[in-house]
Amino acid sequence: MTDGAMRVLADRIVQVLRQVRGPAASEAVYEATALIVGGAFLVAGFAVALPVFWGHELAISGAGSIGAFAAYGGAATAAISFALGRLAVRPEAPDPAAARDGFSVPGDRLRWYDLTAIAFAHAAIAYLGWLGIAELLERSFVDAPVFAFPGAILVAVAFALTAYVCFLSAVALTPMVLSLVLAVFLVVGAFASMLASSDVHWWRDNLSALGMSSNSSSAAFNVTLVIAGIMVTTISRYATAGLPVDDPVDRRGRRVVRGGLILMGLFLACVGIFPVDEFFLLHNTVATGMAVVFAVVVVGLPWFLHSIPRVFVAFGWAYVLVIALLAAFFAVGYYNLTAVELIAAVLIFSWIIVFLRTAGSIGGTPRVLRESTPTATVAPD
Repeated sequence: MTDGAMRVLADRIVQVLRQVRGPAASEAVYEATALIVGGAFLVAGFAVALPVFWGHELAISGAGSIGAFAAYGGAATAAISFALGRLAVRPEAPDPAAARDGFSVPGDRLRWYDLTAIAFAHAAIAYLGWLGIAELLERSFVDAPVFAFPGAILVAVAFALTAYVCFLSAVALTPMVLSLVLAVFLVVGAFASMLASSDVHWWRDNLSALGMSSNSSSAAFNVTLVIAGIMVTTISRYATAGLPVDDPVDRRGRRVVRGGLILMGLFLACVGIFPVDEFFLLHNTVATGMAVVFAVVVVGLPWFLHSIPRVFVAFGWAYVLVIALLAAFFAVGYYNLTAVELIAAVLIFSWIIVFLRTAGSIGGTPRVLRESTPTATVAPD
């Protein structure tokens, strides 16, 4: 298909989505559109899978199995349906001063690299998720063959479910929803790297050993960190924009917190860009820097953001104390470095996810009340 034909097809899809959604689409309209998109991928998946599977008895998982077919096709389905979802919420005549769907930041928008990273995360979750389900079914139905017709139906259902979920995720994209995507992406990416590692004793060194060039899991591990870092910077910009500020001091504090979170995302991406076996000093510098920035943001949070709940502040301080205790255990030789890094990573990322959801709940839901109350305003940076 030529570039001109692709552009014509893309324009036609956009026109259809705009006609379906109407001038002011409601959740019911988006739900119906998601069902239509899922139905289209159901038909397409069956039409593609049946000729490929015809005349073969297939395994559930492994090379050439229905699990592998569903994983690769599900990744492509996730990316395409996510793009369709973003086209569905795209205004026909964008206003630079208007808010953009769930990311309600006047005058700002999601950049192409933001959307690329988020779409890749959806595709990776679909790919690894269907591979994991296939492996589980393989161990549940040992040596069970799958015939062409039921196999094509199963693959078609997998495509339809993937398209339905990813389309709704795209049209309802908010910092809170994206924090859930980030959590799932980190979990599936980390476990995929551990399972694919060529060194079964990687844990004897450190967590960064998964990203060494000599390890077969290095690509999965490093790409996971890079994409997760981009997602953290994306969510940080938008999640903190809705926080209420009453005076210039609060506005400066919001900038500090936003800058700290963005810096943590950049450091996380650099951890994946610079593997420890090739860039030892730089890798350790950015990894340590991420922990230091995390401690500064958490400890200073009640002074930076006066509107943050004190329960969440205590929650963050407890995390910092636990990480400091782990570092002391490592210093005396009680814990190895992998245990310290793994627990610290879980604590840091769980805090980031909870903070993003907390900031979203503070800045998102009560927006109408804040606009009608002169004592709390949302000021642009």
